[in-house]
Amino acid sequence: MYETLLTSVELGILTITINRTEKLNALNKTVMAELEQAIIYFEKDESAQAAIITGSGKKAFVAGADISEFNGLTAGEGMGLAKRGQEIFFKIENATKPIVAAVNGFALGGGCELAMACHFRIASENAQFGQPEVNLGLIPGYGGTQRLPQLIGKGRALELIMSGGLINAATALSFGLVNYVVPQEELLDKTKAILKTIISKSPTAISRCIDAVNAGINNQAGYDKEIEAFGECFATEDMKEGTAAFLERRAPVFKGR
Repeated sequence: MYETLLTSVELGILTITINRTEKLNALNKTVMAELEQAIIYFEKDESAQAAIITGSGKKAFVAGADISEFNGLTAGEGMGLAKRGQEIFFKIENATKPIVAAVNGFALGGGCELAMACHFRIASENAQFGQPEVNLGLIPGYGGTQRLPQLIGKGRALELIMSGGLINAATALSFGLVNYVVPQEELLDKTKAILKTIISKSPTAISRCIDAVNAGINNQAGYDKEIEAFGECFATEDMKEGTAAFLERRAPVFKGR
C-alpha cells in the first residue's frame, strides 16, 4: 500500500513504521505524503483505536529531513515546505484517537518534530533527540520552535535549538520530553501496553481529552512566525553553505549573511 511505510493493526492498535533504513528513515516528500495518508486512513478506520509511529531498524526513529530536497529552494518554496510539514503534523497532534511515538535511536530535526507532534513519547535507551537545523543555517520548520518549549521549557528549548546539540534518552526523560525510557527490545511492548489501557476507556472521552489539552497550548501565530522565519533562511548564503557542507560531509563556514 505504501512505498516508505509499513503498517499493521493488532488488537485495535495501528503501528506505522517509517521504512527507509538506508537513509535512517529521513523524511522526504514521499514519506510525508504517505504519513498524511496513513493518518487520514487511521481516523476513518474503525478497527484501530490508537496508533504508534516508529522507525525501522535499530539506529533511527527519524534522523531528520532529507536535506537533498532542500537544494535550490527559494524563500517562498521554503515557506511552502514548512507550511506543508506543519499541516501534516497538525493532523497527528489533532487526531481524535491517541497517537504515540515509539522512539528508537535518532530523533533529529524533523524526526524530533514528528515525535513531538504525537500525543506523547516513549523512548528506547539508545534514543537521542535534537533540533540541529542551525548547523544548516536553518531553524526548525515543522513546529519545533513551538512544541519543544511547551514540552521542556523556554530556556532548555532555546539552548537545544540554538546550539544544535543532542540529548540522550535519560536527559529527555528528566526534561519531560518523553514519558518512559525502556530497553529497545521492550519499546513496542511498553507502548502497546499503555495504549491498551487507554483504548479500554470511552473513545468519546479520550477524543475530548486530546481536544481540550490541545486547545490550551496551541498558538497559531507562533507557528506562522516559524514558517516565515524558516522560509527567510532559504534566501541566505549561510543556508546554502550549511546544506552544501552537510551533503559534502564537511564543516560549514558561516558568514552571517
